[in-house]
Amino acid sequence: MIHHHHHQSILDNISKKGLTRTLNPVEPGNNGYCTYKGRHLLNLSSNDYLGLAGNQQLKKEFSNELSHHPEWLQFGASSSRLLTGNSNLYDETEELLKQNYGSQSALFFNSGYHANIGILPAITDKKDLIVADKLCHASLIDGMRLSEADFIRYRHLDYQHLKSILEKKRPHYRHVFIVTESVFSMDGDEANLRILSDVKERYDAILYVDEAHSVGVKGEMGLGSCEEQKVLGRIDILVGTLGKSYASVGAFAILNGTLKQVLVNRSRTLLFTTALPPINMAWSKFIIERMAGFIDERNQLKIISEIMGNQLEVIGYKAEAAHIMPIMVGDNAAAVQLSNHLLEEGFLVFPIRPPTVPANTARLRLSLTANINQQALRDFAKCLKNILIQ
Repeated sequence: MIHHHHHQSILDNISKKGLTRTLNPVEPGNNGYCTYKGRHLLNLSSNDYLGLAGNQQLKKEFSNELSHHPEWLQFGASSSRLLTGNSNLYDETEELLKQNYGSQSALFFNSGYHANIGILPAITDKKDLIVADKLCHASLIDGMRLSEADFIRYRHLDYQHLKSILEKKRPHYRHVFIVTESVFSMDGDEANLRILSDVKERYDAILYVDEAHSVGVKGEMGLGSCEEQKVLGRIDILVGTLGKSYASVGAFAILNGTLKQVLVNRSRTLLFTTALPPINMAWSKFIIERMAGFIDERNQLKIISEIMGNQLEVIGYKAEAAHIMPIMVGDNAAAVQLSNHLLEEGFLVFPIRPPTVPANTARLRLSLTANINQQALRDFAKCLKNILIQ
């Protein structure tokens, strides 16, 4: 009974702070819509940035390929990659990624979370230092905590602060790792990867960039911010996820051959988990093969982001025209209330609260996808304005 009371008090405390979370089923629909709590809503909370997850034409093409490859029709891998789970599809997909990125090696993980908590602990030890942007994703923070290295966080996008840390600390460590996201998941702003590449070269550091929210979206070929900012060859470890723009599951690291071998030998999130099923790997490979060609979708997403940015500015919000846009509220309960109001009007925008974001920065996070109707966005802005006026 003690356990029950203790856990209930944890829940009561969460509730008091306005931080209670629940799991509710969402059924995907077409053209950026979904069904939630029995209602047809415009989905402004999805990471399906290019709208590929609901693309019927792609599914038809894939089904056609599948009919020629019955061996792909496996819904479980039954083993880790180090044993019998490493189907040919893994090698083919890594080869494809390696070619796309012009890198020495690519390594596939089960998810972005597995990659981020698995890489840093495997390649660092007590003699090393990790310096990370203050707003790095929870998975990167967990990776730092699991590693034996010391870690320090520099102020968000403040490269002077980063330099001052390195100036003081660099001589005391064998290796130093600079860790950042490219597009930040909760703010939609972007790191300056050229400056970071200069800094890492100046201080003989290793640069680790998490491109979860920019692969597929940024760059001519959809390789991410590193491609768009023309620094691909200067990034030591680039992590991309398949779970967002790529409409699949899994993640990959782009890195040199030596680092790959270290990870294959030491990364616990790679060694001690069952591999992804062949059917998932086949779909990932299918999308990766076509990613460079989704130019219209990338352009459409840019247009939609600009429209939304302009609409928000009109109602008094300073917003960058990005595919992730926070509508800052501050108070937890107020963010939930605003989300509920919008739900009543037909828009699904979830409130984002601590610990996902810093205390007192609760917000609605708009996450835009290429298949959203432009008029629906204007209706959303009008509706938001009316709620805020009340």
